[in-house]
Parts: sequence; C-alpha cells; structure tokens
Amino acid sequence: MTEYPVNQGALNPAITFGLDTFGDVHTDNSGKRLSDSQTIRNLVDEGVLAEETGVDYFGIGEHHTENFPLSAGDVVLAAIAARTSRIHLGSAVTVISSDDPVRVFQRYSTLDSLSNGRAEVILGRGSSTESFPLFGYDLRNYEELFEEKVNLFAELLKERPVTWSGNTRAALHGLTIYPRTESGHLSTWIGVGGSPESVVRAARYGFALMIAIIGGETARFAPFAGLFHRALADFGQPGRPVGVHSPGHIAATDEQAIEEFWPHYETAFAEAAKVRGFRPPTMQNFLRDVGPGGALYVGSPESVARKITSTLRTLGASRFDLKYGMPGVPQTKIMTSIELFGSQVAPLARDMMA
Repeated sequence: MTEYPVNQGALNPAITFGLDTFGDVHTDNSGKRLSDSQTIRNLVDEGVLAEETGVDYFGIGEHHTENFPLSAGDVVLAAIAARTSRIHLGSAVTVISSDDPVRVFQRYSTLDSLSNGRAEVILGRGSSTESFPLFGYDLRNYEELFEEKVNLFAELLKERPVTWSGNTRAALHGLTIYPRTESGHLSTWIGVGGSPESVVRAARYGFALMIAIIGGETARFAPFAGLFHRALADFGQPGRPVGVHSPGHIAATDEQAIEEFWPHYETAFAEAAKVRGFRPPTMQNFLRDVGPGGALYVGSPESVARKITSTLRTLGASRFDLKYGMPGVPQTKIMTSIELFGSQVAPLARDMMA
C-alpha cells in the first residue's frame, strides 16, 4: 500500500482512493428503516472496514435531514480513529459558511491529535442549505459568509496568533487557537461543484481542490483542473492535488449493481428535484451517467476501476473519492460495496494507472 501523501504541494502525488458518505439512513434486508442511532453506529463499522480493505481516506459529509441524520461527522470520525491506525479521516464536506471557523479548526485539530496526524478537512459552501436557517444565517449572505469564513480559516491554519476582522463574526485580536496540530499542518481542501470562483479561491489560499461531480459528463470539469493549476501559478502557490468526488455502488456484476442502486437513487434524486428545481431522474439518464464518461460509478469492480482510471486521466486528478450508498440501501449491500472498492477496485485502478 502506497503511503497516503499529506497535502504539502507535491506536483505529482501518489494516486489515492477514498470513500465518502453523507450518513445515509440504512435499512435491513427486509427494507425496514434503521434508527438514526443504528445508522450512525454502522458508520463506524464502515470506516473500520474501509481501512481493513486498503482504502486511503474515509470522509463524512455534513447534513441535517431525515434521510441524512449526520450533523456531527467529526464525532463519528473520532470513533473511527480510535479503531484504526492508517486511514485518513475527514469531512466531505464541512459547511464552513454556517459554522464557526474557530470551532471547525478546533474539532479537526482535535481529530488530528486523536488519529496521530490523519485528519483532513474539506470546506464547502453547502449545496444543501438546511444548515443556514438551523444556525440562524441568512441565505442572502451566502457568498459573503463563505468568503469571510474561508479567509479566517486560512489564517487559523498558520497556527500562530490571529488578528482578523470581518462582517460575519466577531473579530480576533492576537489570539492563538488550541489545540494546535502536532505537525503544524492540517490538510485542507475546497470542495467545488460548478463555480470557477471557488476554484480560484482554493488556489489563492493554497488549498487542494476536490471537484464534486454528481451527474452529466465528467470531461466538462477538465477546464476547472486547468484553471486551478494556472491560478496556483498566478498566486505563486506550490502545486496542489486535484481530487474527484462522485456517487456510485459496486456489486459482483454491472447488472446487479444497477439493480441494487437504481431504486434508491431514483427516490433520493426525485425528492431532491422537488427542493432544488431540477428534473426528476429517469432510467435513461441514469444509464447514460453509468456509461462511459458519465458521473456515476455503478457496476462491477472492473467496470468501476476502468471508469475511475479514465476520469483521473481526463481531469489530471490524483485522488478519487466514491460517495457510496443512498438512503434506503441495505447495510449488507453497503458493506459489500465498501469491501469490493477497497480490495478490488482500488488495486485494479492503480494497476491501470501504472
């Protein structure tokens, strides 16, 4: 197993493979919904299995809804850290806009201590906006909140006394934030969906770039990777990695993976369509995205490995994170998908890249 590289600016970092979850509610094999508590306990087992099967990274995204009852991913990651020794652990993503950057840094620097330096954080604006009214933020300030809080977080990462002021929270005057990390470096990424401004922002602060692609053709994001590298050079920053985060599901055959995943994908995205105003999913569009060049990684280990390899080459990326699961997928199928990703997909993709 290649040692997982800490994001310190290597121009050609080793290829790494991660698993991301939003804490999707699980069911048992009869289709009965499990409790929120059992779903969260299952997440710990999933993170442990990810390490056992050779996965490099395990990420938990922040959500605050009935289907994704995972509002404190860092707590779950700490439980996983206590039962693992190698796998890197972090967010996927943390909605920095509706959080306090000081508390985000403190939580993940604490996780870094507990895990002996394995913590990472991916910062995002929040494509799901339920956290804004929950914590008393006005969506009309969406852009300003993200810009100011990322700016403050970048200052906190220097791990020295911080003097900062802005419009969205109280100023800091020469304060040092504790705990500090052991290495003095908390690996930080910016998660982007479709905003060139966010790509440039990541480069300006010297963060790595995680591109979230949940539908359509992956190749359309290649200009983002090019923009990122040009912006790094313009800002005088060292090289930083580019990663890709996309949904998928793995089973023994392509047909089985599609059969297991489609009903839950259809339900989840139909509900999301009502809220966000996009078109409900169709089987035709689903199969198009499962096919070559599409943004869904659903199939057998060999099919998924080939597709990941193509994506990494197309985007010049060095990391791929599979967002596994959907609300309602049985826990047994989730565990099988994780096991196949770590033990078969990642090794196959590494061989193909080599």
